[in-house]
Amino acid sequence: MQDVLTTVTDFLPAWFPKGSALAQLVTSALVVFLALHVILVSCAYAIWLERRLSAWMQDRVGPNRVGPWGLLQPIADGLKFFLKEDYTPKHVDKAMFFAAPALLAVPSLIGFVVIPWGGTLDLSSIPFLGLTGQVKIVGADVNIGVVYMLALASLSVYGVALASWASNNKFAFLGGMRASAQIVSYEIPMGVAMLAVILMSGSFTPSGIIAQQQAGTWNIIQQPLAAVLFYVCMLAETNRLPFDLAECESELVGGYHTEYSSMRFALFFLAEYFNMIAGSALFAVLFLGGWSVNPFGGHLGSDLPAAGGLPLILAQIGVMAGKTFVILALGIALRWTLPRFRFDQLMRLAWEGMIPTSLLVLTCTAVFVYFGAAQWMWLGSILCLGIVWFVGPKLPRSANPNAKIGLIGSRFSPA
Repeated sequence: MQDVLTTVTDFLPAWFPKGSALAQLVTSALVVFLALHVILVSCAYAIWLERRLSAWMQDRVGPNRVGPWGLLQPIADGLKFFLKEDYTPKHVDKAMFFAAPALLAVPSLIGFVVIPWGGTLDLSSIPFLGLTGQVKIVGADVNIGVVYMLALASLSVYGVALASWASNNKFAFLGGMRASAQIVSYEIPMGVAMLAVILMSGSFTPSGIIAQQQAGTWNIIQQPLAAVLFYVCMLAETNRLPFDLAECESELVGGYHTEYSSMRFALFFLAEYFNMIAGSALFAVLFLGGWSVNPFGGHLGSDLPAAGGLPLILAQIGVMAGKTFVILALGIALRWTLPRFRFDQLMRLAWEGMIPTSLLVLTCTAVFVYFGAAQWMWLGSILCLGIVWFVGPKLPRSANPNAKIGLIGSRFSPA
């Protein structure tokens, strides 16, 4: 096999990568191809998981007629979307109306490319191929991978805003305005929480952040407050309950996708699950050590090595998939646990709560890193929590719209 590859590379142009660079290029292409199709299938069955999990939480049965345990229900739903009428209202801006679903789905589909699903594979461990060298199990090992993910998260608002504007519908327009304000607001604490992790690891690459956690402690232990901030912002960025103010049926019919039908509506629906899976995988990388199995691997016992043969890589991929699944299931369970916010409460939570708290966490992280005490950052997180708990209520607040008015004759009246 190695002789065949050598013969083939002799005919490649001079600018084309050869040797180990060619092996990494082929591996990255395979990772992107396989991850894309696995995530597409996972999106369909994430919907099935949500329906079954919500049924279990509400003491119902859930989908159980199409296939065993309802496992073929996602296929039936997909066929239903294909067969429904693709209706375009006359009052819409057709060009933007067609482009909006793609502008929302494409950023969510390309976000996973920087997620390292495994470590470094020794090609000589693959039988019958006779290959040598090492390759990384990642679509693109770019040195600004974390910034790339944050930038893609901000692009999703363009699809929502374009869909709401092009629909020429007041409910869709209100949903787009809400989504724009929400995503802009919650991007700030999300980015600041990621900056705290970057300060701890000293690297913008996801693989570097995983290596830092394997050498010490998982970031969810060192920085639990940053992990909570990031996870809440991730729910807000994906418009999941209790942050689905942009599409809440009780107020806005369907929000920004009110006028959509058939597969264009399905793209909005699937983009939400694409974003959830990519966000869950990023959370596993940033705070759960990626493919690491020992939260204290750098201090207590051993952990999965970063490089090795094919069995090790398959184990690492399994660990990453398991962590992503658990985080995804938690987000689904929260939908059926927490009530929806009112919009002013949503904005107050971001601007008066999460943004100041994230800046406090970042400042504390910078101080601990500067003095070389990053391994004691868990004490800094406790200190930040204490400051929020005791100082937060004493800070000036905007007027409370839920304040009880003292009416004469009422039990709330001071008279």
